[in-house]
Amino acid sequence: MNIYIGNLNYRVQEGDLKQVLEEYGSVESVKVIKDRETGRSKGFAFAEMSNDNEGKTAIEQLNGAEFAGRTMVVKEARPRE
Repeated sequence: MNIYIGNLNYRVQEGDLKQVLEEYGSVESVKVIKDRETGRSKGFAFAEMSNDNEGKTAIEQLNGAEFAGRTMVVKEARPRE
């Protein structure tokens, strides 16, 4: 399951997010989206979890939760159209 994580603190690293998500199951990958020009985080990320049920649990538990001083927005990522 592909998960969108938004409203992140700009200092959050991929390893930090992976650690949080691993509490809910197996995490295949985490990618913090960065600005091409500056290399700074844009404040959102995508994560891939191998099990859909674990992904749904992570979404339910983390959406609206506070992480690094910000309230995260966590939902299932929609494919690009």
